[in-house]
Amino acid sequence: MEMNVNPQQAAAHQKDGLMGVVFASLEKLLNIGRANSLWPLTFGLHCCAIEMMAASASRFDLDRFGAGVFRGSPRQADLMIVAGTVSRKMAPRIKMLYDQMPAPKYVIAMGGCAMWGGPYQYDGQYAIIEGVDRIVPADVHVPGCPPRPEGLIEGLLSSA
Repeated sequence: MEMNVNPQQAAAHQKDGLMGVVFASLEKLLNIGRANSLWPLTFGLHCCAIEMMAASASRFDLDRFGAGVFRGSPRQADLMIVAGTVSRKMAPRIKMLYDQMPAPKYVIAMGGCAMWGGPYQYDGQYAIIEGVDRIVPADVHVPGCPPRPEGLIEGLLSSA
C-alpha cells in the first residue's frame, strides 16, 4: 500500500506522541483483506469433518479469522483442509483437486487419520493412505482423534 508520508513529519509526530491518520481507498482496503484471508475447500472425509463444520459454526466462528467462506470449487480455494481418513481410492481425487487450486495454496492435515493413518494403520492393511503427506504436501498438522474446533483454529492461525 502506497502512502505519501514525509519521514521528518512522521518522526516529529512520534516524538510528540501524536497519532497519524492514513487515508486509503476502499479498493485498497478490500484488496488487503482479500490477500490476508483464506478460502478453504469443502473437503471432509470422515468424523473430523464434523469438527471442521463446528469450527465454522457460530460458537467458534472462523469468519472472524477470515477463513469462513468454504468454497465448493478448487479453483476458488487456496486452502485444503483434509479432515479424516484418506483411502487409496480417494487419493487420486485429492491430488487432482490440489492440482486445480491456484497458487499460493496450503494444506492442513486435520486429525490422526490424515496425519499418519490413525487407528487404521496396522500390518497388512492396504486400503488407507498412512498420511496425506504422501499425496500432497501438508503445511500444518492438527493432531487429535477427532481434533477439537479450537485445534483447527490454532492450525489456521499458525499457518497465517
